Amino acid sequence: MSKIRFEALKETFNRKPVEIIPVKKRSEIFAENVFNLEKMHDFLDKNSYQSVLDAIKKGKKIERSVAETIAAGMKNWAISKGATHYTHWFQPLTGATAEKHDSFFELQPDGKVIEKFSGSQLVQQEPDASSFPNGGIRNTFEARGYTAWDPSSPAFIYGTTLCIPTVFISYTGEALDIKTPLLRSLNYLDEAATAVAKYFHRDVHKVIATLGWEQEYFLIDKALYQSRPDLIMTGRTLLGHPPARGQQLDDHYFGSIPERVMAFMRELEIESLKLGIPVKTRHNEVAPNQFELAPVFEEANLAVDHNSLLMDIMKKIARKHNFEVLLHEKPFEGVNGSGKHNNWSMMTDTGINLLSPGKTPMKNLEFLVYFINTIKAVNDNEELLRASIASAGNDHRLGANEAPPAIISIFIGEQLTRVLNELKNVSNGKLSPQEKTDLKLKVVGKIPEIMLDNTDRNRTSPFAFTGNRFEFRAVGSSANTGNPMTILNMIVGHQLKIFKTEVDELIEKGLKKDEAIFNVLREYIKQSAKVLFEGDGYSKEWEEEAKKRGLSNLKSTPEALKVYQKKEVKELFEKTGVLNSRELEAKYEVEMEQYVIKLTIEAGVLGDLTMNHIVPAAIKYQQELVNVIKGLKDIYDKDFKKYAEEPLYLLDKISAHISKVSELVRKLRKDINNLDNYDLDKKADLIVQKIKPQLLKIRKHTDALEMMIDDEIWPLTKYREMLFVR
Repeated sequence: MSKIRFEALKETFNRKPVEIIPVKKRSEIFAENVFNLEKMHDFLDKNSYQSVLDAIKKGKKIERSVAETIAAGMKNWAISKGATHYTHWFQPLTGATAEKHDSFFELQPDGKVIEKFSGSQLVQQEPDASSFPNGGIRNTFEARGYTAWDPSSPAFIYGTTLCIPTVFISYTGEALDIKTPLLRSLNYLDEAATAVAKYFHRDVHKVIATLGWEQEYFLIDKALYQSRPDLIMTGRTLLGHPPARGQQLDDHYFGSIPERVMAFMRELEIESLKLGIPVKTRHNEVAPNQFELAPVFEEANLAVDHNSLLMDIMKKIARKHNFEVLLHEKPFEGVNGSGKHNNWSMMTDTGINLLSPGKTPMKNLEFLVYFINTIKAVNDNEELLRASIASAGNDHRLGANEAPPAIISIFIGEQLTRVLNELKNVSNGKLSPQEKTDLKLKVVGKIPEIMLDNTDRNRTSPFAFTGNRFEFRAVGSSANTGNPMTILNMIVGHQLKIFKTEVDELIEKGLKKDEAIFNVLREYIKQSAKVLFEGDGYSKEWEEEAKKRGLSNLKSTPEALKVYQKKEVKELFEKTGVLNSRELEAKYEVEMEQYVIKLTIEAGVLGDLTMNHIVPAAIKYQQELVNVIKGLKDIYDKDFKKYAEEPLYLLDKISAHISKVSELVRKLRKDINNLDNYDLDKKADLIVQKIKPQLLKIRKHTDALEMMIDDEIWPLTKYREMLFVR
């Protein structure tokens, strides 16, 4: 056994849970480090407080003079909590979070020192944007980028730093981040959904998208993590033979949480609650050492910020407990990968969940309007929704018999399918009194009753209705949830605008409002049939059926991202105001470049790993076998083959694998170097067509070597050690 592997395992066996100091009730610590409305009420004057409220609820601009007062109050609160620095906290196109810390410390001309934080420092900062991906929006020598305060997401203190959530834009005002298009999509959805809500409620003035995410992740011991260069460099194991026992027994799912893991979870929950993240659920997931955390749903922009923040703090807290958090979608071959289920709905400012049926036919008709329009939006934009979850990591997970396939479809359950079939048969034009009665009482009116027995979920569906929300299950665990939520908000908002136009046109032609709504919904049900699927999304039959229906099956990130270059997609982004053509092109280039870079790194790491670790270990064992065979020949002379059959077999097989691995790595390195001769799109295509298959071939041979070489010689920590040693 290599020294590194031995020491890592030895350190792991000696681990003890980190003790967590008992805390107050969860309700008492919730949001204690957040400058929320309660804190604002205490630290701001009435005018400043009202300005923030108007900015949050009505989108009104905060005047600079008022910003000065808000900044002073925010600084006083932060300093009272022990903060010494502040930062504009933003989410560049990398998908991660970014921050540059500045001290409240300021030296005066007379040599005195004061703590200062002005309105201009609160509202806008100018970080160096030269090293952030921008997709060609600005030249490298033009380093200006601006962060601007987002009042709708409250500031918070992490450690000793006041963190102010912001957007990140270029000198010309174009989006360089994920938050800016998300906010635009939320405003667009609000406008569209509120206009439709007026059919049913005069008192609705705002509709917000809500999001409840479920975060899956792996935990492995820090020492074992550090013994695996591939995990450190790429976030996943590029080689490694799955253990004989993985998740087959289903004994980990919802099982007893290990003591060390529980200590980590407790501290993570405490720190999350202090930061206003309303975490509620924790449990073991399907794979060994896989877990899940989920909060209560929130307004979508805040939920996206909270998930990005959580992914950062969970890594820091894990290290205190001698763990490493793995957020890669497929860190281990042969066991389930990790996703991030996004539970999405729409809520009015009067407290109505628009995707939840009610007690009256009118309320249920309203539910059907938003329910069917969402289905229609997904049906018409399934490729775009697939592109929103595209990443190098998620390519390994989607369709791997543990996650939804790359084919976007919607599961609504048998009972709601019957309701849609009933509505599909509604007469065209005016309804007779009997038709109205039957429709409202027998079909629409009974929706809550039939849904009581329709709570099962189709785990193979990427987009499933689960009672009062849609669950977008295909999002990857490392993803910034802002990307898929932006697309979903945009396409549903656009569809709702089309719906209102069509209903109003029918009303103008003499139909009553209910009749007009039923007529339009009937057509949408017919037009959306291809995306509705109730069966097994993992099956080969569904793949063939989906193709017949005209649904896309974009299995690789480059295939999926090219949707952004379609004329109709560009027009949709422009029309909705979510991204202009330049911003969309930048998004495409950045995400495609991220894919190319990540796969290039994986290829380089695997090449180094095989030639620096695996092949030398194989040669060492090869030499031991040679010595064994020579000894047997000396002893048994002519009959030695009879006694050396197994060593000879091993020597032959190992020698063949060594030769093949070396050959494949040489070819891989040559192909990687040749990528420099092509543009970005061609690089991505070549990686899918040539590089990825070579990575799999190399892994096939190295995994075979792992099963043949003496365990004492094998240099890398094995799956059974990472997944089962606590």
